[in-house]
Amino acid sequence: MKQKYQGSSQVKRAHLQALQKEFEILHMKEGESVNEYFARTLTIANKMKVNGENKGDIVVVEKILRSLTPKFDYVMCSIEESKDTDTLTIDELQSSLLVHEQHMSYHIEEEHALKDYLRNTIWRKGSRSWQRKRTRTR
Repeated sequence: MKQKYQGSSQVKRAHLQALQKEFEILHMKEGESVNEYFARTLTIANKMKVNGENKGDIVVVEKILRSLTPKFDYVMCSIEESKDTDTLTIDELQSSLLVHEQHMSYHIEEEHALKDYLRNTIWRKGSRSWQRKRTRTR
């Protein structure tokens, strides 16, 4: 029984070390949504808790803030300035980041719509002048 327990504790320790490394190198991927990134981060944190190391909300919140993509830099600064990160919960952080992500995606969609409109308008105008020139030459 003693050997069996020691073997499983060594396996747990090795698994925990792998999870710690994964947590350390964790960064938000370009194009990844806030929800996807939180899910990946919390999955690792929960696996670590199961293996005997509880990271706690403060460490997870700080890790998430440090490892966001550059498009969230201004959001990160405003969160750090306006809120106490020691008392900020993971859910509050996620909600705040989701709101900012929705605002950014709305502005991006607006830009794409404007570009498409301008492209179509220019194309239509260009094709009309092409038709006029073609008619005159006939």
